Amino acid sequence: MSTTLLDPTSELQPATRQLNDRLASLAGATVGLLDISKPRGKEFLDEVEKQLTELGATVKRYCKPTFTRVAPSELSQQISVECDAVIEGLAD
Repeated sequence: MSTTLLDPTSELQPATRQLNDRLASLAGATVGLLDISKPRGKEFLDEVEKQLTELGATVKRYCKPTFTRVAPSELSQQISVECDAVIEGLAD
């Protein structure tokens, strides 16, 4: 399945990318929670973690150094190796 993702940062040509398959279940899955370092993001992700744990997922937490830049490539690589899925937490 392929879909068009729109980038709100002024892309002129939308990119078509192949989406990964959805997880069949969260039970037994490792889900990464990425805090982008905006105010109150931790509180939001604390609640998400609680709900994921109740569904049987293992949760790993990550944090970007600053919300003003993309995540360092080393962090993105680490998450992709260690997790089955990732949720990026935005808050203010």
